[in-house]
Amino acid sequence: MVDYEACSKKMVEILGLKNEPVAIKLIKKGEPLPEGVPEPEKNLRHCQSIMKARKGECLLMPQNKHACPVGASALGLMPTPEKVASGQFHFALGMFANEEAAKHTIEVRPSLEPGSLEATLVCPLSKVKYEPDVIVVVGTPEQLYWLMPAASTYDKGGRITIQTASFQASCVDSTVLPYTTGVPNLSMGCYGCRRSTDIAPEEMMLGFKADQLPHIVEVLEKLQEKAIPSCRQGQAK
Repeated sequence: MVDYEACSKKMVEILGLKNEPVAIKLIKKGEPLPEGVPEPEKNLRHCQSIMKARKGECLLMPQNKHACPVGASALGLMPTPEKVASGQFHFALGMFANEEAAKHTIEVRPSLEPGSLEATLVCPLSKVKYEPDVIVVVGTPEQLYWLMPAASTYDKGGRITIQTASFQASCVDSTVLPYTTGVPNLSMGCYGCRRSTDIAPEEMMLGFKADQLPHIVEVLEKLQEKAIPSCRQGQAK
């Protein structure tokens, strides 16, 4: 069993995070819902639940507690509403030149099979009492930068390809993509999360598959021996 509390503490200390990493469990259709985990009093977007979890809350989010149909449909909790699929919804926000561009963005977005999930469960990493699927970290570009070599290039070298769009930073970029590909993904945030949460202008998000956590923490500890302090000392000059 992974010591999630210890992993969280090490990540916060090494990276200098303001808040804890968030552990996300994607509860599949037919799986029992965990007992003793509160549902939010008011419906929340997936991004809002992550921001609450990074500050200490554990929340169970069945489909009827998800406030954003765009995120909920990407997460496989419901079919994509026609207004979203047609491009009408996002075009009306002023982020696309026409409905066709907005429609294309929805058509090509990675998403889980509609109806495949029963609920999402979010919790600060240190409080996890379940086996999570994805870990999401919110931090500055410098802090999240160190997670990229820890998750990929430290062992294998090479380069990293990041997938993102102007929408769905937390639901698609930071949750669905790492979950389906096994590859960590970085997002600069999006219209929805920046409008609806307290994510700071200088903060970004990174998601990775939860089974990579022990190795990522192990590499961060190695980077802390030389690379991280050396780089940060140079920044301070």
